[in-house]
Amino acid sequence: MPAGLAPKLKLRIGTRGSPLALVQARQVGADLERLGNGEVTCEIVTFTTGGDKLTTQRLINAGGKGLFTREIDQAVDDGRCDLAVHSLKDVPGALPDGQALLAFPEREDPRDGFISLTGVKSARDLPAGATVGTASLRRESQTLAMRPDLKIVTFRGNVQTRMKKLEDGLADATYLAMSGLERLEMTHVAVPVPISDMIPAAGQGIITVAARPDDLDPAVVDLIKSLNHEQSRLAATAERAFLVELDGSCRTAMGGHARLEDGKWLFDGEVLEPDGSRRWMQADALSGEVTDEALAGLGRSIGQRIREAAGGDLPAFEDD
Repeated sequence: MPAGLAPKLKLRIGTRGSPLALVQARQVGADLERLGNGEVTCEIVTFTTGGDKLTTQRLINAGGKGLFTREIDQAVDDGRCDLAVHSLKDVPGALPDGQALLAFPEREDPRDGFISLTGVKSARDLPAGATVGTASLRRESQTLAMRPDLKIVTFRGNVQTRMKKLEDGLADATYLAMSGLERLEMTHVAVPVPISDMIPAAGQGIITVAARPDDLDPAVVDLIKSLNHEQSRLAATAERAFLVELDGSCRTAMGGHARLEDGKWLFDGEVLEPDGSRRWMQADALSGEVTDEALAGLGRSIGQRIREAAGGDLPAFEDD
């Protein structure tokens, strides 16, 4: 147990109530209890967020990025929860005043997973004019970049809801994050999409723990930070810098992905026209030991180069 931690401490963890969100929050809670050597207990507090209430709309029609975190952030701010567990890709670039992202446990597979109940393995192999269900503007644009003839319909809901929509014939195929399927032990339903075809959303595959560090005992902050996986934390640093540089929102189709390969930090980023007709892609690398500042600079540099290549103004989806 970290020095100075009060005995028999109870921590309230805020999370969405979806099956995947609960798996993530419970794992964080179990890890905190383990690292607390029996002196910490965790209570899961669930919330229905604005994003959870959407069943047919895109996020841009209801307030954009932050719809899956806003109610939980408020609960942390007003003391109903001590910390929150989020999927990093849902977290806006600007955090609520006083909040910080304190921990980034080890990243799961960041790729998108392609799902079809007909045995088709890729959007490239779908029949002409087939329908793909997604509520992600990024996935929509990337799909149309591969196959302009495909029809996109809006799919919202958790993993189980989207699988049911496929079974009901509302689309021929859809996508789900491989990381979520891993956590739910459902990877068998999907085929991973190469990152060269679909650069993931910034932060995809990473969960994060948010809190108000100034309102917590320093020993609790240290306990939360002990959940960090260093490579995942560094990747998050680069990807969020990229997101902030491009003022990432749910109106722009964009992907950014950092990873460590053979001793080098690689970063791929892109922005696409809504219809997939054009895409602006940039890549770069850093060698040797790197600092947080260097990785943030890598992400910002990729974002700046994409903006310049696109002529300064990024293409954006319009409200439906």
